[in-house]
Amino acid sequence: MSYAETETASQPACWRRAAALAGGPEAAVLPVAGERIAVVGCGTSFYMAQAYAGLREGSGQGESDAFAASEFPSGRGYDRVVALTRSGTTTEVLELLTRLRGTTRTVAVTADPDTPVRAVADDLVVLDFADERSVVQTRFATTALTLLRAHLGLHTDQVVADAETALAEPLPGGLLDSTQFSFLGRGWTVGLAHEAALKMKEASLSWTESYPAMEYRHGPISISTTGTTTWMFGGAPEGLPEQVRATGAQWVNGSLDPLADLVRVQRLALTRAAARGLDPDLPRHLSRSVVLDGARDKA
Repeated sequence: MSYAETETASQPACWRRAAALAGGPEAAVLPVAGERIAVVGCGTSFYMAQAYAGLREGSGQGESDAFAASEFPSGRGYDRVVALTRSGTTTEVLELLTRLRGTTRTVAVTADPDTPVRAVADDLVVLDFADERSVVQTRFATTALTLLRAHLGLHTDQVVADAETALAEPLPGGLLDSTQFSFLGRGWTVGLAHEAALKMKEASLSWTESYPAMEYRHGPISISTTGTTTWMFGGAPEGLPEQVRATGAQWVNGSLDPLADLVRVQRLALTRAAARGLDPDLPRHLSRSVVLDGARDKA
């Protein structure tokens, strides 16, 4: 088995540990209700930041914005900035935390505390039990989101049970032969849709797109046809499944918790990678962390 397969399968256990931490001293540095916050990251961590910000603001716990670390708006005031960084070495995150030091309280959620992020963040939350050897992120991202979700009071044991179901049940038929995937979300699940699309690209070189579900009718549905797949995270807008099926495309809308549904996509990405003879632990042109020297990537 690849590292990615092993790490994907370990997510229910990781989520249980993260949920248990959410009410403990380790999470005391996370945002409290009413604070105005920004959440930042790069790649997968950015999409988890979008999901967390959507969950937090959607549940009435405070204004919550999400940005790619490189696109953080200069001069905008926040009570706290949360950075998600598996490696603790990503250049854009470290540069942003350095700029904010002394002006805005920052907390980094990381898998490795013995990295440069320790020196530039005011506070750390360490999820070392969810660290990964694969370049392709699976369990760290979802475990970090589980911690944050539980800290908001929005995690239940059913989420973990759904993840176990996602790992055990067969994938929907026909997906290995699909030529294109569109992933859709609403509210906090838009971030999950973006992450699903990224996972399929990284691991299996699949052609994917992702959108807010209500935007799909505004042009992107034109790509739907026989042999393509549209996958919805969470509840679909009224009439959209029927419209997609009318194009000839396959519609996938699971009954599981949306985060558990992301596990199904991870499995699909790994299955398609294996079918194509690809190594999901070492996707082409990618490294575990993007570390820049000026404008040159030396990772």
